[in-house]
Amino acid sequence: MDKEWYDRAEAIREALLQLRDSLDYAGKKEQIAAVEAQQAAPDFWNDQEKAQASIAELKGLNSVVSPLDAAMKAAGDLDAVLEMAEEDEAFAEEAQAEIARLEANLEKLKLSALLSGPNDAAGAIITIHARDGGTDANDWAEMLMRMYLQWAGKNDYSAELLDRSDNEQAGINDATIVIRGPMAYGYLRGETGMHRLVRISPFNSEGKRQTSFAAVDVTPEINDSVAIEIDEADVRIDTYRASGAGGQHVNKTDSAVRLTHMPTGVVVQCQNERSQHKNKASAWKMLRAKMAQLEEDKRDAQEAAARGQQAKTGFGSQIRNYFLHPDQRVKDTRTKYQQGNFHAALDGDIQGFLEAVLRWRAGQPIEDDGDDD
Repeated sequence: MDKEWYDRAEAIREALLQLRDSLDYAGKKEQIAAVEAQQAAPDFWNDQEKAQASIAELKGLNSVVSPLDAAMKAAGDLDAVLEMAEEDEAFAEEAQAEIARLEANLEKLKLSALLSGPNDAAGAIITIHARDGGTDANDWAEMLMRMYLQWAGKNDYSAELLDRSDNEQAGINDATIVIRGPMAYGYLRGETGMHRLVRISPFNSEGKRQTSFAAVDVTPEINDSVAIEIDEADVRIDTYRASGAGGQHVNKTDSAVRLTHMPTGVVVQCQNERSQHKNKASAWKMLRAKMAQLEEDKRDAQEAAARGQQAKTGFGSQIRNYFLHPDQRVKDTRTKYQQGNFHAALDGDIQGFLEAVLRWRAGQPIEDDGDDD
């Protein structure tokens, strides 16, 4: 075996040791032990919501620790694999393949290190609003909602509809879903912003090209154990009759709830449940999430200012273009990452975009291809 392969094996081991520190491996192992002890308690299932949050926390911790454990074990065995290759050339190809596999896994683990925000492990509450573009925008907003639900399904995440307002002609006016799974918010937080669709409108009899917009806002689903200061006196509570699908009972009672946080102007609403009490509880959860996101945005802006950088784009900024005409492609305006298969992206194949945004947020250089779209 050439010296190059030994050098690459050593580089893998050194990188894994650095990742142990940056991922707080020891701390996460302690957290896993503590959570597993909680789950072993006889009264663990007495509080279902707390139990589910604990299970999700353990799943998130293991999603980081288990791959790192496996990579470290495999890296520790590399010397033996290389020695076998020295003694028998038949093992050389196997050794090279193993080093290449570990290098690929290392890149994935480095991505995990970028998911280090205070709320990255939380579930992601995604609110989608139809914007400019008439009925096309309503249809586009529903397409985006389906895209995120498809992404959740492909990655074994759970999804729940919190609120939905249907448009009379087609699509939705707005909707809110929550996606839960390992690092859901960490992956999806970069989806906040304006999403632009260019296509031949199916709602235009003249077959003209139409540009439509939908706004996406992503907030972390905050556990009740996390202290979020909200003065109830600052919140106006309105109840109203739910609209759209949901059965006759939903439309005959004032079951829908809207909360307005007067100091910030933040408005959240929930009408998906038949019970006003349940809708109110969900709306408060959404408001707590929004307040946590505002605090996180402040921290991001302060850190960016300290580095002499501009704050990353947020809600209202155009972040991605989806083209169905004249050619098919999807391109992120921040990272310049693009895919040539429009339908694959709308079917939930957006992991490449999510990972590119993670690297962009970490300050890794982005090469502009000169296409302004």
